[in-house]
Amino acid sequence: MTTQHTFDDLLDIMRKLRAPGGCPWDAEQTHESLTRYLLEETYEVIEAIDEQSPQHLKEELGDLLLQPVFHAAIAEEAGSFTMNDVINTLCDKLIRRHPHVFGDLEIKDSNAQVENWEKIKKLEHGNERPSALSGVPEHLPALLKAHKISEKASRVGFDWEHADQVFAKVMEELHEFEEAWAGGDPTRMEDEMGDLLFAIANLGRFLALNPEEALRKTISRFQKRFRFVEESLLKEGKAMQQASLEEMDLFWEQAKSAERVNNK
Repeated sequence: MTTQHTFDDLLDIMRKLRAPGGCPWDAEQTHESLTRYLLEETYEVIEAIDEQSPQHLKEELGDLLLQPVFHAAIAEEAGSFTMNDVINTLCDKLIRRHPHVFGDLEIKDSNAQVENWEKIKKLEHGNERPSALSGVPEHLPALLKAHKISEKASRVGFDWEHADQVFAKVMEELHEFEEAWAGGDPTRMEDEMGDLLFAIANLGRFLALNPEEALRKTISRFQKRFRFVEESLLKEGKAMQQASLEEMDLFWEQAKSAERVNNK
């Protein structure tokens, strides 16, 4: 019979791993050294969601859960806070920021809830965040950060009125990038490419499309198609370096066609 562990068991296991006589590697870790694993585990959870595999998702959620447990154990040893403090802080925040559920406030829809959430956050932080753009983590992936920044700007009225205006801005930035490329100035090309990507991220927000997710899924499709081309050429006894672009493109189109059939 499988042992049914509890959350308290998990906390105890982590304490034992970091205690004298436990695991040397676990004992050596700090908040800073664990940062990379927090990011890696988050992306592995996203990958499991994309795969639509409950078993894989269950495992990856466990790996992700280990990270806050690890950080809380380190903080507990330093006398900063405990996992119970983390949970209490989270519960208080959820109750405070959902007055329409735990209080008497009435809201119309999810958009109204987002607006009210932001108002409550601003009251909580007071002068800690003087700018309307404050509160966006510095280390977010650039496209996601662009999406968040433009979202915050829009909440104070700094926004386009219609999607076609944003699309026109994308085309304007594309033209300016083309001019910079023709001029051969690497610095200006970099600037204009940044402007173009920011405009595209803004368009994604306007159309309720997450640019980071869109690009991540495109990369995944590219990898799958590329592997199909590699495998198809190997069946013919060829490496990619030995194949013509026309041959590779033929298999690429076959991969795209197979995707369309599978997605129906």
